[in-house]
Amino acid sequence: MPIVKSTYKPPFLFKNGYVSTVYSGLWRRVNGVIQERERLTLPDGDFLDLDWSFSNKKTHRLAIVLHGLEGNAQRPYMLGAAKHFNTNDIDVVCVNFRGCSGEDNSLYRSYHSGDTGDLQVVIAHILATKAYKRIYLKGFSLGANVVLKYLGEGHVIPEAIKAATAVSVPCYLKGSCDELHKLKNWPYARMFLGNLKTKLKQKQQKFPKQINGTAINSIKSLIQFDHTYTSKAHGFTDAFDYYEQSSSLQFLPNIQVPTLVLNAENDSFLSKSCFPFEAAKHNSNLFLEVPKYGGHVGFYESSNNVYYNEMRAVEFFYFNL
Repeated sequence: MPIVKSTYKPPFLFKNGYVSTVYSGLWRRVNGVIQERERLTLPDGDFLDLDWSFSNKKTHRLAIVLHGLEGNAQRPYMLGAAKHFNTNDIDVVCVNFRGCSGEDNSLYRSYHSGDTGDLQVVIAHILATKAYKRIYLKGFSLGANVVLKYLGEGHVIPEAIKAATAVSVPCYLKGSCDELHKLKNWPYARMFLGNLKTKLKQKQQKFPKQINGTAINSIKSLIQFDHTYTSKAHGFTDAFDYYEQSSSLQFLPNIQVPTLVLNAENDSFLSKSCFPFEAAKHNSNLFLEVPKYGGHVGFYESSNNVYYNEMRAVEFFYFNL
């Protein structure tokens, strides 16, 4: 499919990727979204918290929205997506990954960039208990990688799933990891690592035989965190094995559901390999839009606090009725 020409033109200040990323993550406020929480028990005995919000009109359309690394359903980008979907007659369920809803999950394992199993459980639960006829998927960053991998890894996709969007997706994880370890991204890497280590220390108290405090204190980078915890807790050999198996890039040729990938050219988290031009050219279901601006999960718009990625998702989903 030809590469989609982007029409995104932010105000001058927000042409700066750092400003777009930081403002949208830390300063944006989204009001008026009423969420109802449902706790879903998983087959392994763990749980996920699902936060639902609804259109004012009865609808048979639903968007399942997945957050990024160390995010949750209350982050501004999640609430912004939910609000714009609800305004356009689409119900929403925002999925909190394991351990991200304000309460530590029950098991030593948690979530990671390639775990599509929990998404499969959520979709099966919705199909079994709800009457939605048209289901859309939207993922941000890590959650976007999960969406793309789910759509392309070869299992049967339910007929009700009609389209997807992936925003700021690090579809080649090793490349994104390399970018995060560069000086330009030091503030972000430091923040992510601090949050992850805090959670791991909590797990160490519950699972002292799995990991000790010395091992946690020795973690000085995100890749060391993935070597020490993510890979070992989720069945990978090491961080590199985890990145290789979990990157969605290799699965893009198999996607058979209309899917929009929205990655900004000035997203400092993404390497060149995270812009899948070749895959989009050879897959009629894969649409790649690369705006010059937007940062990482930014895409600021001054109009009514509705961001560009939110407008594009609704347009894309309604185009694929």
